[in-house]
Amino acid sequence: MTAMHPRLTTTTRAEATVFTMVLTQGPVSRVEIARRSGLSSAAVTKAARPFIEAGYLAELEATERTGPGAGRPASPLTIRPDREFFTGVKITDDELIGVITDLRAQPLASAHRRLETSGVEGVVAQLAELVAELLAADPAYRERCHSLGLAVSGDVDKAHGMVRYSPFLSWRQVPLARLAAAATGLTVTVENDVKSLTVAEQWFGDGVGASSFALVTVGMGIGCGLVVNDRVVAGSHGVAGEIGHIPVGGDEPPCHCGGRGCVEAIAGTAPIVAGVRAALGDPTLSVNAAIDAAHAGNPAAREVFARAGHAIGLGMAAMANLFGPERIIVTGDVPGLAAYDLFEEQINRSFAAQAFGAAADCRLLLRPRTFEQWARGAAAVSIQTLFSREEAPVVTSAGDRARPHGMRA
Repeated sequence: MTAMHPRLTTTTRAEATVFTMVLTQGPVSRVEIARRSGLSSAAVTKAARPFIEAGYLAELEATERTGPGAGRPASPLTIRPDREFFTGVKITDDELIGVITDLRAQPLASAHRRLETSGVEGVVAQLAELVAELLAADPAYRERCHSLGLAVSGDVDKAHGMVRYSPFLSWRQVPLARLAAAATGLTVTVENDVKSLTVAEQWFGDGVGASSFALVTVGMGIGCGLVVNDRVVAGSHGVAGEIGHIPVGGDEPPCHCGGRGCVEAIAGTAPIVAGVRAALGDPTLSVNAAIDAAHAGNPAAREVFARAGHAIGLGMAAMANLFGPERIIVTGDVPGLAAYDLFEEQINRSFAAQAFGAAADCRLLLRPRTFEQWARGAAAVSIQTLFSREEAPVVTSAGDRARPHGMRA
C-alpha cells in the first residue's frame, strides 16, 4: 500500500452495493454481483473501478467462466483488508477496551485501560491515550487509520453523536462524538454497544446472509439488536430493540429505567447477584460466587437463575412474535455467559411456550463474545457508516458534522 492512493468512500448506491457485497460476501465475480444485486454488468464494472484503482479491491485469477457458451473467464473481486484500518473502543463503567481492525473488522491489535473516573472529561482524556497507544503499535495504523467507532451502553443518538443516557456511566446528553473527535483527531461515530455488535454480526458474523435476525445480549443489562430487511432497526428515537425493558414480572421489581417488572430488572447481573445474596443470606457474595453456588447445585441459587431465564425467554418470545427473525444470536459479556447454562433450559422452555406459531421455529445460536468483540463492533459501525450509504452524519476532528460519502484524498 502507498499513501499516494486516495482514500475513498462510496458516492453512489451502486458503489455501496458493489463494495459492501465484496466486503461481506467476497471473493465474488462481477457477474455474480450483477445477478445478486440487479445491477447491470456495466454498472458493476463502473462502480468497482475506482476501488480497484485506489487499492481497496483486487482481482483474483479467473476461477469460473461466464457468458454465452461459458467461454469467458471471470476474475472474482476481493477486498484488500489492509488498505485501511479502523479503531473501535467499547466504553464500560470502569474500563476502555480498544482494538485496531482491518477492513473486514478483524482485530489486529488490542489494549485495555482502567478508567480512573466515569466523568466525561476524564473518560475522553483516557480514550485519547488509549487510541494513541493503539495507533503507535504499527506505523501503518497511524498512516491509514482515519476512523474511530465508540460503543456505549444506553440511549445513543448516532445521528448527532450524542449519548442521551447511559445508566452505567451516569451520563446524560453527552456530545461524545464531538469531544472524542477533538481529542483524537479522528472521524468519530458513536453507537449503542448492542447495535454495534449487531452490525458486526450482520456484516462479518452469524448474521451474514440473513435478511432478518436478532442479537440478544446477556450480562449487566439485557439488550437486543434487530435487523429487518437487511437494515439495523434503530426506530424513530434510536431505542428499538430494548427487550430488557419489556415488562414480564408484573409490578416487581422496580427497574432503573423507571418502569417495573422489566426483563433487565430480573435477569441483569446485578439483580441476579442480589437475588442469590438474599437467598443464601450472604450480602458479600460476588457474581462469580453466585454462579459457583448455582453450579454446585444450591436450589435457592438455581431458582434465581431459572427466574432470570424465564424473563429472558419471555422477552425474546415477545420480540420474535413482533417481527419473526430467521435466527436469534444470544451473546454477552463473561459473567452473563458464564452462567448461561444455568438458565439456558428455562430460556428455551419459556421462549417455546410464549412464541406464536412458526416464530417458535426460530434458531437460537449461543455465541460467547469477549469485550474485544464489542470493541470490534464499534469498528464495524465505522466501516458500515463509511461504505454503506447510511445517511447518519459522523463527526470529524474539526468538530463539524459531515455526510460519510464522497471521495477524500
